[in-house]
Amino acid sequence: MKAAVVHGKDDIRIEEYEMPVAGEGEIVVRTKVAGICATDIKTLLGQGLPKDLPTILGHEVVGEVYEIGTGVSGYEVGERVAVYPIAVCGDCFFCKKGRHNLCEKEFGLAHGIEGGFAEFVRLPKEIVNIGGVVKLPDDLSFEKAVMTEPLSCVYASLKACGVDPGTYAVILGAGPMGLMHLKMCKWAGAKVISVDLLDDRLETAKNMGADYCLNSGSVDHIEEIRKITNGKGAETIIASLGIPKVIEDNLKLTRNGGTFNIFGGPPAGQMISVDPRWLHYCEITLTGTFAASPQDFKECLDLIIKGEIEVEDLISDRFTLDSFLDAVERAKNQTMIRGIVVF
Repeated sequence: MKAAVVHGKDDIRIEEYEMPVAGEGEIVVRTKVAGICATDIKTLLGQGLPKDLPTILGHEVVGEVYEIGTGVSGYEVGERVAVYPIAVCGDCFFCKKGRHNLCEKEFGLAHGIEGGFAEFVRLPKEIVNIGGVVKLPDDLSFEKAVMTEPLSCVYASLKACGVDPGTYAVILGAGPMGLMHLKMCKWAGAKVISVDLLDDRLETAKNMGADYCLNSGSVDHIEEIRKITNGKGAETIIASLGIPKVIEDNLKLTRNGGTFNIFGGPPAGQMISVDPRWLHYCEITLTGTFAASPQDFKECLDLIIKGEIEVEDLISDRFTLDSFLDAVERAKNQTMIRGIVVF
């Protein structure tokens, strides 16, 4: 099969790769669409590159069941499916609490597939056993369905923040995930303030329903947000970026009793300072989210199926596997909202 194969830092090649085979309890899916995540790009740049190389990245996968391993029931070859991509044990403390993304086993905290940027992908039994291969209705396009995985991570963030109708939500960063947070917070009924350094991204945020758009490079966005919120701050702040200084500088925008959520993945080894008296006396919730549970995934897919959240306008660029290197460069240079690979 053809795949985008990672050989090392900034070294990815489109080449022939060994065809996966469904073992006991496993399923092989023929990839129809794969989403390009910022995590994939960071990995290609050497941040968290797997030790075992070569490998295939890509964890946002939808397609058709191609091969079914022994012991698997309830699926038929040719069925359309979306993939929850985290391999988990299903039995540890966190799995039993429904927080599978925090699985304590050695294959937890990582995507359990190799990998979506290939014509076929093998799904291990740890994904199949928890219902992570989710059937799609015939009238839902693969392009819409592939947005389930990233949007479900945002959905998990929304639940952690407890966004209420009529409250203010500040989204730091209007990149792909920031725009998904915008859509999710608007769905929850919040008034959204989008903050970014790029005017074109803020224009996109405005078109997607942001109530206020602030360029932090040209205005004092902290002062502006205080004015908008009558000096009280926002009930929810979501850092959809991983820059520690930005996170630290914006903590005090959180209203008393509010929540600050770190969603973007910060680099290793960098710290922020937090006043514990502020956390204590203002009863601030400082939290972080990075991934969704299987239940989040299914609930979010249902929102897409019902049309409660529009996702098609998030897809700005479509590539083939042969043009995947162009997609990587576009993602590196932040010149697209969300790219997908169509097979």
